[in-house]
Amino acid sequence: MSSDTDADGFGPKGWALTAALFVAVIVIPGIIYVYPYAAGSFGLPFFATYLALPFVPAVLLGLIAIWSMTAATADE
Repeated sequence: MSSDTDADGFGPKGWALTAALFVAVIVIPGIIYVYPYAAGSFGLPFFATYLALPFVPAVLLGLIAIWSMTAATADE
């Protein structure tokens, strides 16, 4: 058994993935629903908000996937 799956549960990789999924499923859609012009403060038009905000969790999930795979193969 690896040290990442001891009695403490997920470990740092699992909690990072949980946080990224929370952002992807709750935070970003909530921002789009409550304040659809959020990206307008960065100079983006209204319709670009629907492209830019979902890009945040996509990049976050991709970075976590790369981090967890490099951490998993570094032990070998």
